Amino acid sequence: MSGTRQNVKIVGAVALVTGSNRGLGKAFVRALLDAGVAKVYAAARDARSVTEIGATPVALDIRNDRDITSAANVCHDVTLLVNNAGIARFTPLIGAPSMDAAREEIAVNYLGTLAMCRAFAPVLAANGGGAIVNVLSVVSWITVPVSGSYCVSKAAELAMTNGIRIELGAQGTQVVGVHAGYIDTDMTANLAMKKTTPEDVAFATIAALERGQTEVLADARSRDVKDRLRSDPASLDREMQSIWDDYLARQGIVSRLD
Repeated sequence: MSGTRQNVKIVGAVALVTGSNRGLGKAFVRALLDAGVAKVYAAARDARSVTEIGATPVALDIRNDRDITSAANVCHDVTLLVNNAGIARFTPLIGAPSMDAAREEIAVNYLGTLAMCRAFAPVLAANGGGAIVNVLSVVSWITVPVSGSYCVSKAAELAMTNGIRIELGAQGTQVVGVHAGYIDTDMTANLAMKKTTPEDVAFATIAALERGQTEVLADARSRDVKDRLRSDPASLDREMQSIWDDYLARQGIVSRLD
């Protein structure tokens, strides 16, 4: 974790968490309630799917401008916005059968998150500044080729996060980017690899908020990649090429680099 700005007091805060009916979003809701927030608006496309006791369900699809406007009006007491909702289609950039996955990932992960930030920036300003948490990923820094379009959407979300941090600095809004490798959620259920628990990511993020930090490196993978970007970025290029070559081999395709 690095960077400093105004720290947020979690006890007594009013939070809104998107994608809160399962996985990391649900873990954020529980962790915030346990940490002493006054209220958590638990947002999901289907409010009936929100089951966490103590949360206030809100129907919200971050691709729908009317939903977002309605949420900003109803949840006018929010001091902490957690943008967790996101999708991953696990498709490459050139090898995907169509542009559909790339368009959808950009629409949700980048444009939907930006729309939420835009709608709630004045709400946060009116309530003293508060904070925005954007759940990014280690792939906002690197492009894993088998899920290239997802990585691009997360890179765009990272650039947006850095931009709004500057824009909202004058109103005292803390803007936090959360980075992790694979998190043990439905999104990664079919991936057989080491994963971080959603609870660990939520706890690390809350600690960063209270310390006034703007970047969360929530697991060993994110810390390793961050270090290698500084010390040996070429090693990441080699790793990504190896992942792609292994993928091609499993598909029975010979790489032109061979």
